[in-house]
Amino acid sequence: MSISPTQGRPAAALALACLLLLGACSSLEGTGEKGYVSGNGQISELAPGERQDPVELAGEDLDGDPVSLTDLRGRVVVINVWGAWCTDCRKEAPDLVEVAEEVDPEQVAFLGIDARDPSRENARGYVRTFEVPYPSLYDPKGESLLEFRGTLTPNSIPSTVVLDRQGRVAASVLGVLPSAGTLTALIDDVAAEDG
Repeated sequence: MSISPTQGRPAAALALACLLLLGACSSLEGTGEKGYVSGNGQISELAPGERQDPVELAGEDLDGDPVSLTDLRGRVVVINVWGAWCTDCRKEAPDLVEVAEEVDPEQVAFLGIDARDPSRENARGYVRTFEVPYPSLYDPKGESLLEFRGTLTPNSIPSTVVLDRQGRVAASVLGVLPSAGTLTALIDDVAAEDG
């Protein structure tokens, strides 16, 4: 039995429509009208031999004081990308604060990147609300995220990156941090490496 070309068209059209619908859903998922991509907490870890060059990042914190990653070399550095406008950032803030207060500051440093907040005062309000104990780089245009190309995109808010003692990306969490324990485990893994 053979199928004529006109008999196969409805099935082919239906299959094509399904593929287009699935493709459209996946490309829009998580963005909405927010202007940022909500990650799903995907964790990536890189072995020391797979890591790229150290991240070079400098700028001003929320008070206008200079901040530079080179000043933190020799320590594991946790970088959290956030915005006061970001509801997902508010969900993970207590876990970040908990871990930041538990680590040995001689071994581990925290730095925030306040991305795309329209004013420093909005960002300072967020820091006061969540009692964030570490400085944050003020980056209203989100340009500093370009330093993390291959790991983050300019819309990866919230995200958390763990740098090794040499300043190289060792691990990342795209989206809301799953738990304080997850971050502690990532830090411990990187801190256990030889300097």
